[in-house]
Amino acid sequence: MKGMDITMKHVKKLACLLLALVMVLSLSVTAFAAGETGTITIDNAVKDQTYTIYKILELESYDAASNAYAYKATTAWSSFINGNSVKGVYVNVDDQGYVTWVENASAADFAKLAQAYAKDNGISNQGSTKADGTTVTFGSLELGYYLVDTTLGTLCSLDTTNHTVTIKEKNVEPTNQKKVEEDSTGDYGEENDADIGQTVNFQSTITVPINVSNENNATTAGAQNYVFHDKMSDGLTYTSGSVKVYLNPTIDTNGKVEDSYTPVATDNYIVTAPAADGDTFDVVFTEAFCNSLKGNDKIVISYSATVNKNAVVGGNGNTNESKLSYGEEGKSETKPSTTTTYTWKMQVFKYAKDSNTEKPLAGAKFTLSKNTDDTSPITLVSEGNNVYRVATADDTSTVTEITTDTIGKFTIKGLDSDTYYLKETAAPAGYNKLAHPIKVVISDTGTVTYYEYDKDINDYPTEGATGEIQVLNQSGTELPSTGGMGTTIFYVIGSILMIGAAVLLVTKRRMNSDK
Repeated sequence: MKGMDITMKHVKKLACLLLALVMVLSLSVTAFAAGETGTITIDNAVKDQTYTIYKILELESYDAASNAYAYKATTAWSSFINGNSVKGVYVNVDDQGYVTWVENASAADFAKLAQAYAKDNGISNQGSTKADGTTVTFGSLELGYYLVDTTLGTLCSLDTTNHTVTIKEKNVEPTNQKKVEEDSTGDYGEENDADIGQTVNFQSTITVPINVSNENNATTAGAQNYVFHDKMSDGLTYTSGSVKVYLNPTIDTNGKVEDSYTPVATDNYIVTAPAADGDTFDVVFTEAFCNSLKGNDKIVISYSATVNKNAVVGGNGNTNESKLSYGEEGKSETKPSTTTTYTWKMQVFKYAKDSNTEKPLAGAKFTLSKNTDDTSPITLVSEGNNVYRVATADDTSTVTEITTDTIGKFTIKGLDSDTYYLKETAAPAGYNKLAHPIKVVISDTGTVTYYEYDKDINDYPTEGATGEIQVLNQSGTELPSTGGMGTTIFYVIGSILMIGAAVLLVTKRRMNSDK
């Protein structure tokens, strides 16, 4: 037994010696030549954006075949690496200063902290280049562990230069897409139409990019300084307090956020309306919210506006433009995304035919309704010169009935695409009132088609006329007078009777005389 114990001790000593020898050989194999350098190339770079690199760790030695690397913090980054928010959380640092990665720690979060540290402490960089094409290259770099930053604020890459590293920047720019609801269908798209005074609903979707540093590195969203900007044309009035923000919401078949989905807390953003930059309103997201975002996250912003009395009728419509600013200095912007809200008009001509000429008629009265029975006539406001527009909630002098003047024409503007009924409530003196309303259909392109009731089919025909609505009134003719004719007859009959009586009297006297 004693001999066996001695043998075991010798075996242990021999194992320790062999291990030590392996370590020494390993260090000697992995050491690299002094002055050895590397290159970092950024592929698919964004033109006019500035790319900056920072050397965080020195690479003392490495063996790429066995994936063995010996790192130490650079002087400029020593405080960061040994700080409470980094050491023991993302990296471990031994007594000799060697840095190793904490298992399962987030490289993306580490990169964000490093990015902020460099900015806040004025850390010197190892290169800064503005992209004039799709490729940016940093050469003659000392081997080490580098942070790659950009003014886009979305690329936080960590790489070791041994010796050539290519970073493929993918989907580095966030996107913003704006849509508006068409009330007749509930669908969200690029265009809609509405009445003046109607509330219109909008949604803008921001997609957070995925940024990939290389095939083996972690992905990061890198969202920074997100500010949503919205600018409405004069014909739209923003509904104060209507902004709601959703993160990765469920979208229904119409493209709308489902009503049951809960918006994010309002302490994640600030709404300023009107904004100092001339926008209708801005939504400024907090740094904490931006840091919480992941690649491919969807931020949906919903809000509303009212079509007001300044709305453009027809033509180019009423636009609403939105964009997202972002990046290290907040100066990068997405392309503007625009929706257009249209409103339409109808023109009416009231007339009679005098021979073959059209005679304008004054004194005819009309109402416009979306109901055939005229139970809810549309409230209007006169703008003068025979022009009426749909009233808004703050209008006071309103009418529901229009009376034609001597030109027989009037215009109603501010109408949604829909079916309307133009009813003549009173005809001019001496003219017959229309028995049925005129059916008017305004298309989603503003085309006006009207239909006169056909009593033969007891309905409106399938085909109508387009353009100005022509309303013809028929006048009645004077009926024959019976009073004068009756008196004349009595006079004639009386005269005949008197003459006959006189003849009879004369004849009778002659006959008596002859006797």
